[in-house]
Amino acid sequence: MSRRPANLSRRFGDSGGGLFSSAKSRSSPVLSVGLIIVGGLFLIAYVYKGSGGFGSRLESVSRVEGDYLCTGEVQRAIPVLQKTYGDSLHKVLHVGPDTCYVVSKLLKEEETEAWGIEPYDIEDADGNCKALIRKGIVRMADIKFPLPYRPKSFSLVIVSDALDYLSPRYLNKTLPDLARVSTDGIVIFTGFPDNQKAKVADVSKFGRDAKMRSSSWWVRYFLQINLEENEAASKKFAQASTKSSYVPRCQIFHVNSLH
Repeated sequence: MSRRPANLSRRFGDSGGGLFSSAKSRSSPVLSVGLIIVGGLFLIAYVYKGSGGFGSRLESVSRVEGDYLCTGEVQRAIPVLQKTYGDSLHKVLHVGPDTCYVVSKLLKEEETEAWGIEPYDIEDADGNCKALIRKGIVRMADIKFPLPYRPKSFSLVIVSDALDYLSPRYLNKTLPDLARVSTDGIVIFTGFPDNQKAKVADVSKFGRDAKMRSSSWWVRYFLQINLEENEAASKKFAQASTKSSYVPRCQIFHVNSLH
C-alpha cells in the first residue's frame, strides 16, 4: 500500500510531470511529519480538556457568559462584594447554574470558603467540577425543596439565574429557605425584564421559561414574604460600584437573613 503512491508519482514524472512531480514526491515526508505533529497536538488538547485544563475552562466561560448571564455577572462583582460585605464573604454558598465555575472563582480569593448548589442537571462537567462534586463542595439539589444545610450554615448566600425560573408558589418556599441558611443575608442576581439574552431557556432543563421581573415587583414581593432589603449593604455596594466603575448587567438585590 505504501509503495503505490510512490509508483504513481514516478509514472507521472515519466509521462512529463517534471518539476511538479518531483516537488510532490519530496514534500510527502514533510507532510506526513506535519500531520503527525498536528495529530499529537489535538490528542494533548483532548486529554488536557478532560482533566479540567484550558479547553474546559474556555467552554465553561462560554456557558457562563452565554446562557447564564447573571451567573457570569457574579464573578465580575466579586471585588465589589468584598468591599461591601468584608468578612461576611469568607463563608459563601452560591446557588445557580454553572455553580462549579463561580465556586472555583471564590475559592481563589484569600480566606474564602465556598460551596455551591447546582439546581439543574450538570451537562458535560469538566474535571474540576467533578472534583468539587466528589468532595461535597458542590451538590445537586432541587431548590424548590429545603436545602440540605442547617440554619445559619453560611455567612452569605449568593443566588443567580435560578429564581427567574421559579413561580411565586415555589419562591414562597425557596427564598425564606435561602435566608434560613445564612447569617448576613442573601445577594440576588436576576435578569432585567427587557434583557432578551437572559430570557433564552431550555424548557426541558429548567421546566419553564425564565420570568424576568421588575425591581418594583421584587421589592413588593420581599415585603409580602416578610423579608427586608439590606439598605446598608445596598448603599455600600452602590458606592463601591461607583468607585470601581462597575456597571451591573443584572439586577442585584441585598436581602437580610431571618433572625
